[in-house]
Amino acid sequence: MKKVERINTIMRYINNRAHFTISEIMQEFNISRSTAIRDIREIEAMGMPLVAEVGRDGGYIVMNNSVLPSVRFTDNEIKALFIAFMATRNQQLPYLKSRQSLAEKLLGLISENQQDDLVLLNRILLFEGTNPYNPDLLDLSDLPDPMLEKLIQILLLDSYLLITIKEERITKSYPIYLLHLYHEKGVWLIEGFDLNEERRRAFPVSILIEVKPYHGKKGISEKEIFERLREEGVINLVLELGPKAIAQFKKYHPFKASISYTNPYQTTAILKSFIDVNNPEELTEITNWILFLGGDIKVIELPEKVLEGIQERLSLFCP
Repeated sequence: MKKVERINTIMRYINNRAHFTISEIMQEFNISRSTAIRDIREIEAMGMPLVAEVGRDGGYIVMNNSVLPSVRFTDNEIKALFIAFMATRNQQLPYLKSRQSLAEKLLGLISENQQDDLVLLNRILLFEGTNPYNPDLLDLSDLPDPMLEKLIQILLLDSYLLITIKEERITKSYPIYLLHLYHEKGVWLIEGFDLNEERRRAFPVSILIEVKPYHGKKGISEKEIFERLREEGVINLVLELGPKAIAQFKKYHPFKASISYTNPYQTTAILKSFIDVNNPEELTEITNWILFLGGDIKVIELPEKVLEGIQERLSLFCP
């Protein structure tokens, strides 16, 4: 661990304690006594209120109401934060103005040399959705759905929601238990358990016209909801992925599909998911997606209808 990283970590460590000793710092961070003493002196010099105790153990008392000094970033941490901000441009993410102010505050915390590095990165790095002739120009797609921030504020208060949608001039309301809010294929979706029909449903955020906490008779507990979902989502698709298939998976995968790496080099993985074979749209999407993964897969379990769909698609190319 580099010195700057170690000192920042030690500051957070002692800030949560009323008392600590040099021996504890040595053991916790695997450093020598002289290094521990030198680090503590630097932390004191930065303004952290510590009172040294007389004694062999070299104890310190952290004064009440102490304030943690300003966090110092390493060069790599600064680059990681800045690149993360750049990569999220044009992604229809909420709190756009807050992300811009965070970037401005980050620039105010760093040295001129570090600022020069970020200016260079901003000129060199381009991400999807960036205008190559003017990287500072954001596409209109960067603007999130106006309902998104309101939705996030409400769902943080209650998972039982009453959502109202308008589709093809028809307005409907659904009481749901919120499961996920996610972004897929450029669209924000809200997924929930329909409390009336007792099944999983997903709605585009763009068709929501109102969202509020649901205070009606819920009729089903959270425990019962997840039991129903487990019964509904029995795993029926299991694939073993090689490195080429993993690369394809990272390019695109359905929201409910996930992989578990089976070696430390992350070159093989197991994919498990549930396929609703009675849903024609989902069946077609999954069939196309498995073909998209390519030949670097080994089928462990596959629904018969999916296999038939794959064979039918392949027959078009190999009659």
